[in-house]
Amino acid sequence: MPGPGAHLLYALGGGAALSRLAGPRRFGPHHCAVYAANAFLGPDLGTFAEWLASFLPSSAAAAAGDLAMAAVHHPLYYPLLLGIPLACLYAWLSRRLLRAGYLDAPSGVALSRRQCFLLITAGSLSHFFLDHLFEENGHSAMYTWILSTGWWEGRAPINPDAVVIVGIICTCLVLGFMYINRVKHEKSASEKSNQSFFLIVVMATLYCVWCASQIYLRNPPQPAIGEEADLGVIIFLAIYLFLPHGLCALSMNQNDYAETLEGLPLR
Repeated sequence: MPGPGAHLLYALGGGAALSRLAGPRRFGPHHCAVYAANAFLGPDLGTFAEWLASFLPSSAAAAAGDLAMAAVHHPLYYPLLLGIPLACLYAWLSRRLLRAGYLDAPSGVALSRRQCFLLITAGSLSHFFLDHLFEENGHSAMYTWILSTGWWEGRAPINPDAVVIVGIICTCLVLGFMYINRVKHEKSASEKSNQSFFLIVVMATLYCVWCASQIYLRNPPQPAIGEEADLGVIIFLAIYLFLPHGLCALSMNQNDYAETLEGLPLR
């Protein structure tokens, strides 16, 4: 299973890459530190509480440790239960570290509680990106479900409907992306990016609806895309890879905000 080193390296590496792409003024060391802390230790606070309770003789302490493990070691329960108090703590720490000169912020601005909450949630999801794939000897519930959306009963039969539907969706995705980003388009780069993102979400949703209809609504079920487990893979990546990085993007400082406050003392 992934240990502290794997979680920390994954989160810090991702944070450093975002800082490199967006610039340290927008996603700086404070962002990376909060994101990595919650991907590394975050949901494992439940495991830590369970471990501490195991040293106590009381059965009530053991039950409390089990409850903490079940409640906190979860991709959504962790930010829902502890997100707000931890966001306040991390925002306070960000101000203290910046004032004391221990951790630089090129923007000159400490993290807000909103930014910290987004980074806490992103860290929790990134933590389980590794846990779901590399725990329980490859037999975790999430990984088992991903594989269940594929076809493993011998060679998958050729389904002409799948060829037509998937071909249409993929063609619309490619041609639509090319149309949005065509040369001599009057819209700005940000508008093109937003339209491209909307197109991808729509096509991915249609793709998942097609896969789910073949697997769960047909009787008997038939392979949606040959032997591929596309439904599970797309949903897993959307929740545990793209969503946390999207939350990190939402936590970035705005350029004009950072420029306005540059050089001003922290309050």
